[in-house]
Amino acid sequence: MSNANHSIQLTDEISIPSVGFGTYLIPEDAVTQAVKTAIAVGYRHIDTAQGYGNEAQVGDAIKACLADGVITRDALFVTTKLWPGNPAWGDPAKSKQGTIEAFNDSLAKLQLDYVDLFLIHAPSGGEMRVQQWEALLELREMGKVRAIGVSNFSEAHIEEIKSAGLPLPDVNQIELHPWSQKPELVSYLLQNEISAIAYSSLVPLSTWRTQEGQDSAKTDEMKADGAGDASPFKAMAEKYGVSEAQVLLRWGVQKGYPVLPKSTNEGRMRQNIDLFSFEIDADDMAAIDTMDRGAGVAWAVGDPTEMG
Repeated sequence: MSNANHSIQLTDEISIPSVGFGTYLIPEDAVTQAVKTAIAVGYRHIDTAQGYGNEAQVGDAIKACLADGVITRDALFVTTKLWPGNPAWGDPAKSKQGTIEAFNDSLAKLQLDYVDLFLIHAPSGGEMRVQQWEALLELREMGKVRAIGVSNFSEAHIEEIKSAGLPLPDVNQIELHPWSQKPELVSYLLQNEISAIAYSSLVPLSTWRTQEGQDSAKTDEMKADGAGDASPFKAMAEKYGVSEAQVLLRWGVQKGYPVLPKSTNEGRMRQNIDLFSFEIDADDMAAIDTMDRGAGVAWAVGDPTEMG
């Protein structure tokens, strides 16, 4: 099955492509062309955020693709995220009204009438978290957002929403890869009918964030583990005749998580979306289950330390 028609159900009415295109840390002057290329080669989900500072460039790319007839709006799934503020950094948390205003600013930059998924990027809004969630519920009621969710939220933060008597998120976008599998959180999400979306799927690769300005949060031990002939993912890649990145991304979609690979190289874009021509066998999936190391590297869930 090709990626173009491979999706995961978020709600009764809404599905999300299994492979999306992530835009975090793409250089500002490269974002528009990268997104245009991604759409041209088959990506149907574009993931951005207020905190990435590139919504306008993403919007320009989408506008150009729509104008050129490359895609129709209803065939494209667009995600953006609220930067909720972080009082611990001297950044005031957004109120309900501030959240709605921030969303409207995002919508204008994206040059769209609605977005398919709007997330609270982190639980750093403190006492304003519930107000922010109320704003997302209101935006959904207004038809400006099709689905709503959170990112980097722990069970306790979602329980806060539940305790307020409010509808729960459709999704929680979190760091998920073989080294950070978060089984307890994923189980909790499943029990509460909240879909997990995976980011930073390629952390175990030695090349993760090696470009200038994209410093990795990996430890030296992690960097060593991901490199060389000893990498289990290199062995699996050779076994299946694919790249290491494809193995890691396939693991995510095979677990039921939409994934968000990022590249500015067209060849790698095509490779990263080609995840349905092979399947990781049961023995290899079981081996990967043993590789979990607990917390991730991009964020500590519920304790944001860098953008993700």
